[in-house]
Order: sequence, then structure tokens, then C-alpha cells
Amino acid sequence: MSTAAVEIAPLAEAGEPAPVLLTVEEAARCLRIGRTTCFALIRTGELESLTIGGLRRVPADAPAAYLALLRAEQSAA
Repeated sequence: MSTAAVEIAPLAEAGEPAPVLLTVEEAARCLRIGRTTCFALIRTGELESLTIGGLRRVPADAPAAYLALLRAEQSAA
């Protein structure tokens, strides 16, 4: 299974390509965590994010990368 296993396809409308950037709320939904927890992960640098204008966005592959890092940390412990 690839790191792209986090499902973002439902976030796209029918017939539209999958999003490249997610809102923090969409990223939280992908990870099945709360918005506040998602912002905490962003603040600590565990979850990659970008600021575009005044908007905070999460690259679509960042939730999968975070999960891969989390799995690696837990398997090393």
C-alpha cells in the first residue's frame, strides 16, 4: 500500500480532479482528527502546510506523509 492511502477523492466533486491543496478542515477529515488537533500538528511542524495569501493550506499528500512518519516512529519504538 502506498502513502497515498489517505482517501482524498471524496473531497473532489464528481468529474473534477482530486484537489492539490486541502483546507485544514479537509486535512483533519482525511486524518479523522479534529480541527484543533490538525492545527496543533501544523504548529509543531509534524503536518506540512503552506500559507497562500492569508489562507492556510495543506498539500494533498501531507496527511499520507504524516501517517507514514507516525507509523515509522511507532514501529521503531
